[in-house]
This record gives sequence, structure tokens and C-alpha cells, in this order.
Amino acid sequence: MEAVLEAKERSSFNKSGRSQVRNEGYIPAVVYGNNTSNKSIAVNEKDFIKTIREVGRNGIITLAVGSDKRKVMLSDYQRDPLKSSEFVHLDFQVVNFSQKIDVDVNIVLTGEASGVKDGGVLQQSLHSVSISVLPNDVPEQIELDVSHLVVGDTVTLADVPSSNFEINQDLETTVASILPPKQEEEINSGEEQEAGQPENVEGRETTEVNEEA
Repeated sequence: MEAVLEAKERSSFNKSGRSQVRNEGYIPAVVYGNNTSNKSIAVNEKDFIKTIREVGRNGIITLAVGSDKRKVMLSDYQRDPLKSSEFVHLDFQVVNFSQKIDVDVNIVLTGEASGVKDGGVLQQSLHSVSISVLPNDVPEQIELDVSHLVVGDTVTLADVPSSNFEINQDLETTVASILPPKQEEEINSGEEQEAGQPENVEGRETTEVNEEA
């Protein structure tokens, strides 16, 4: 189903004009690219959020400014630093379907790692990756199977299946690893203690390194 987002042109570009647009429930925005002259527009905030939920952060949208309709993608956005749930500006780029684009896509780990079953802890250190891909081939997410990992194993971007896109980052970058169980410290008396239980047994300990629409 085609996602259509209605927009209106903006004629006021100063701070007070942008504030008025937001007070009316709209988000100031700009559309550009693919031999299209930069155009300042505004989109209804509720309609924009609904559309992004339907197509995803990297989805293709039909942007309608009056009778002019263009296929676009959300290339950038800014949020209010004090109210992170509110958007203050949007950038839409007109799509050239024959030209690759750079987008960030979330990495999702799948499967239950063998090392976790043995008491290890799965740590995901990279949650998204920049790829170069044709607009129609942008994946919703990139899945990486970790079921074969044992304690001490690590997977990198080189292990990510990439049949129709190119990864723009260092392929040696670690995506996830299986950490050994955390042991309790021995008491100074030297008495033999029972083995410590690992924290987050069969759980996932994640370290966020990147930000998320």
C-alpha cells in the first residue's frame, strides 16, 4: 500500500515563523534532491508519525505538495532537546531509484547462542550499521544468527550477510560476543567456595553505541 503524506509550502523561514508552524501542529521541513529545487514545506505531525510507523524509518513515501507528488525518503530529522518526542525539523530527499543511497539499518540478533546455554552472557555492542543500497532494496532490519556462538566467540560486520547492499563501516567492527560467566571473588581465607553464578544467566547484556523513528 502506498503511503501518502500531505504537505504544504512554507513562506516564513524565521524563528517566529517556524514556531507558529509547530504551534499549529505541523513540522517545518525541506524537500530536495534528484534534480528537484529545494522547497520549504510543513507536514502535519500526527500524519508524519503515522506514516513513519507504517513504512519504517527508511521507507519510501509519496510526498504530496498540492498536485505535485514525489517519491521521497526521510534523510534526516531534528528533535527538541528538551522534549525528545517532538520533532522540530525534517529533511526529505527525492528518490532516484537507480542510484544507491546510504542509510542506517538496525541489527537484530537471532537464535539462542550455545554459549548462553552454557552460562555465558550475550553482549551486543553494535545495534545499527551504515549501508549503501538501492532505495527499493533497503531492508527493514539486518538479522544475524548467533545460535552457533560459544563462550569466547565474537561476530563482526564481516559475518553480516550482505547480498544486495554494501557495508560502509570497518568489517572488523565487533557486533556481538559471548562473555564468560562472572565468578564470585574468592574469600581471603583461601577456603574453597562454590562456583559463582553468572549474572543474567541466559540473558542478554547490551551496550548501546548508537542512537533510533
